[in-house]
Amino acid sequence: MTSPRPNRFHGRVPREAQCEAPGCTEPGEFRAPVTGHRSPDGPPPWRWLCLDHVREFNAGYNFFDGMNAEQILAAQSPTAGWETESRAFRAAGSADLPPRWADFRDPIDALGARFRQRMDEARRQAADPRFTRDEHRALAMMGLPADAGRAALRRRYSELVRRYHPDRNGGDRSHETRLGEVVAAYQLLRKNAAFA
Repeated sequence: MTSPRPNRFHGRVPREAQCEAPGCTEPGEFRAPVTGHRSPDGPPPWRWLCLDHVREFNAGYNFFDGMNAEQILAAQSPTAGWETESRAFRAAGSADLPPRWADFRDPIDALGARFRQRMDEARRQAADPRFTRDEHRALAMMGLPADAGRAALRRRYSELVRRYHPDRNGGDRSHETRLGEVVAAYQLLRKNAAFA
């Protein structure tokens, strides 16, 4: 026995409320803007319509209504919206950060930068297979070449701890994230046979 095909439509929100079209008694399960005017403060107020009335609304809806030719051209640009800055979700001192999307006007350039970063990592790992990908990142974060010895690792670790520790910075705790990354990198690298 085959199950009946589910009756699904994109945007349907099952609700008990009635359609807001005059005289309609169907459930209002689809939302549509009350007016065609867009507000810079957020989305317009919504009204709830049944499937037939939302189809009717969509057939007569014109996104570009009220725009001049320049505004229409700007809205149709494939890079529209990329100019806005997004807040960072990582601490400013994080190591090995990928390129920020907001630094690029074209999304293809942003993807290319991300790809080049990954390729550089792969080249470093292929050049010296003694280290894992994480160990290569730790070396890069600590600023050490792959042929550094145990003494160089300890010296660099001591140097970075002094630089980022709050006791050495007059109680400034803004570098604590970076300090934690230095400690983690050192703990990872010191276990590698190359630094034994």
